[in-house]
Amino acid sequence: MQWHATLAGDNHSDDWASAEFGEANLGDARLVRRLVALARRLGCAPQCPFPQSLKPAELKAAYRFFDNAQVDTNGILAPHIAQTLDRMKQVPVVLAVQDTTEFNLAHLSATEGLGYCTGSNTRGFMMHSLLAVTPDGLPLGVLGMKTWVRPEAEFGKTRQRKSRLVHEKESVKWLEGVEHLASLKTRCADTRFVGVGDRESDLFELFVAERPAGVDWLIRASWNRRARHPDGYLWEAVEATRPLGRTDLLVPARRNAPQRTARLTLRCATVRLRPPKARASRLKEVDVFAIHAIETSPPCGVEPLEWMLLSSVPTTTLEEVLERLAWYARRWTIESWHRVLKSGCRIEARQFGNLDRFVRATALFTVISWRILYATLLARIDTDLPCDVLLQPLEWQALYCHSNDTTKLPKQTPSLQQAVLWIAMLGGYQNRKHDRPPGPTVLWRGFLVLHDITKMYRLCRQNE
Repeated sequence: MQWHATLAGDNHSDDWASAEFGEANLGDARLVRRLVALARRLGCAPQCPFPQSLKPAELKAAYRFFDNAQVDTNGILAPHIAQTLDRMKQVPVVLAVQDTTEFNLAHLSATEGLGYCTGSNTRGFMMHSLLAVTPDGLPLGVLGMKTWVRPEAEFGKTRQRKSRLVHEKESVKWLEGVEHLASLKTRCADTRFVGVGDRESDLFELFVAERPAGVDWLIRASWNRRARHPDGYLWEAVEATRPLGRTDLLVPARRNAPQRTARLTLRCATVRLRPPKARASRLKEVDVFAIHAIETSPPCGVEPLEWMLLSSVPTTTLEEVLERLAWYARRWTIESWHRVLKSGCRIEARQFGNLDRFVRATALFTVISWRILYATLLARIDTDLPCDVLLQPLEWQALYCHSNDTTKLPKQTPSLQQAVLWIAMLGGYQNRKHDRPPGPTVLWRGFLVLHDITKMYRLCRQNE
């Protein structure tokens, strides 16, 4: 597939960092070179403290970079977003998954500019982001991020905020996400964007927001909204229709529950939703496609699984219902990305002293963590790709020689699946018969080892 090659770079870029950041516009070519160099170095050891992953001169330069007011998140992310759009052009449908996460920095009491998070004992900042994901589950890149702090004075005033207009609340992030997709659509004309959100994104203002053709949304319903239906409400309107069919879902084992197979009954209906009474004078009614899946015979004492999805994408057949459910299931990808960002890149363990430095560094690490997750999932989805879509020639050659205890290179480039397995084994993956596929943790450890192996391999080649 052509679009994969943009990750590894081409004849005009020496590595992934150049490909993703080389076209940044920071107002100074020296800042761009520093950004590329930082991405390259930190990407090799994303979990390490700066003093461990950077040389003394690089460490000073890094702190100067993150302290530079001329550097902002838009400037850092813009070239990566452009690369992401290039990858998106090669697929007909892209899921733009939105989600919010918080960074708890309460242990860094001297850090300036922070606000409260979920609880009274937390301090940090919030981030809402968009991640482009294919229907197969492959993350193509970051499409945008927004950060903010919650003022300490606002803690405990949830009820007061409920009476505010959506544009005066944090909920506006979902509308801004759709607006952002609309602005990007002009640069990716032939690809359909589907914004995907969880129950927090169930906003009537989102349903009626203007958007260009080719920009849609798919969200999980949270409210049993008023509807133009004899029964008067969304859930009742959908449940009154005949089932389209059934499907089986494998439910993984949890703490006190074994793995089981759930049989889901599937329905869909076009429902005209009425706006909330308090906003009926400002908002018009809207038609949505509702997709309902519910477990019919759960085990005794187990709450049945249930999803009510709402979408602007026409959905009338069983095949389309199954596709929408599969699309929504890809929402987990952004949560995996957040875990890599926090656990793998250890953002919350960094010490920058103030919020602005944290946010600039987070923008850089969002792309580094995306690359780790991309490598993890790409090898599972497309097993026929050669490894040079991800690795530079010196990298895969060093990896091959080390993993096979040889100095003789193969006639053909190894597959990406094989290369990712070798990298995972460098990171401690055992590769036993019944082991699950390697995950992000062993991969980022493996990339760290691969960096050192490649340096030694380069030195040996120079001495030949």
